[in-house]
Amino acid sequence: MASPLISFFTGLGSRRVVEAVTPARTLADVVLAPQTRRTLEQALAQVRNYHLIFHRWGLGERHTSGQGLAFNFAGPPGTGKTICAEAIAHELGLKLLVVNYAEAESMWFGETPKNIVATFRAATEQNAVLLFDEADAIAMRRSSGAGLPHERESNLTVNVLLRELEAFNGIVIFATNLAANFDPAFERRIRAHVLFEIPGPEERARIWELQIHPKKTPLAPDVDFRRLAERYTLSGGDIKNAVLKAAALAAAEPGPDLGKRIKQQDFECAIETVLAAKTVMQQSLFVDTRIAAIEAVSARALESQPQTAIFIALALGGAALITAFVAVALALMH
Repeated sequence: MASPLISFFTGLGSRRVVEAVTPARTLADVVLAPQTRRTLEQALAQVRNYHLIFHRWGLGERHTSGQGLAFNFAGPPGTGKTICAEAIAHELGLKLLVVNYAEAESMWFGETPKNIVATFRAATEQNAVLLFDEADAIAMRRSSGAGLPHERESNLTVNVLLRELEAFNGIVIFATNLAANFDPAFERRIRAHVLFEIPGPEERARIWELQIHPKKTPLAPDVDFRRLAERYTLSGGDIKNAVLKAAALAAAEPGPDLGKRIKQQDFECAIETVLAAKTVMQQSLFVDTRIAAIEAVSARALESQPQTAIFIALALGGAALITAFVAVALALMH
């Protein structure tokens, strides 16, 4: 019998849409805001007490479906959602199956729902935590019209996902930057909603320190992570990128490697580069072009209004002149 993982390859055959991960990172590796950590601990408590709640307390006999534990990790990019999913799997001693729906969506009609079913089947067989990355793409709001083929396909995919989620008794984590795009039906099927926010100054200072090797990374005496944390509001992912860019700047300095150090200025330059990249990514050529086109049409319309008025006046005058000639001709005939 073919492995269900065969279904996790798209028509191109080279893009794997499910990745099995052996968790290595723990919750100690993640710096979170206090409220986020509390909510996460509450979610973990539900997992640890699953046997007590559904077996010893008998709730599993009353609730035969919906026993799975589904969690929604929502928040901006780089705030630790994927790392926390891995940490939860590590905490429970389970494997992690990561599903990227951008790859899971099949180019062939009807194949995407089959991939979803196979995904849940694989998680059950391997007793793994299932993580849907970029989950808003698969759990999107269903279309009320559903007249076009792609709309019917999307609605069918959401229906299949809801059905599989209801029947699944394992752990599912949805990670998203756009939780508002979720279909409302997912709200009651998700047991815990964890909001990942941009870390505060205290958390940012700790993240800066964690990104540096305590013994091997050479730092100049002027490096002050506390000052960086207070001055720049960054996510954990942004801080990671800034550290790597700063290291590249320091390594590129002339001179022997033994004398090179990462300076405060390197970190500040790297941060500015990260922030500049965000500005570039926020720009949209399509929006700018569309606005320019609308403005051009409006300008042409305004310019053409006087010409239109003159044309109408001339047309009315001509019609009146023709009517007068006709009247004179009729009078002469009589």
